[in-house]
Amino acid sequence: MTDLKTTEAQTRASRAYEGRNPEKTKITRYRTTARTFVRHHATKEDIDELIEIFERENPNGQE
Repeated sequence: MTDLKTTEAQTRASRAYEGRNPEKTKITRYRTTARTFVRHHATKEDIDELIEIFERENPNGQE
């Protein structure tokens, strides 16, 4: 028998939340993936490119 760290009830609750909040779940997943990339794999050139894209294309980058 495999000992799981998360109970079946918690897993079901998490899946239900994801089903009720797909947009928020998607954004959280994107944020997590981006942070992992930046922390572990990105080069200086990657960071510079991401900042340029953010400032040019993202409305949140406009002051």
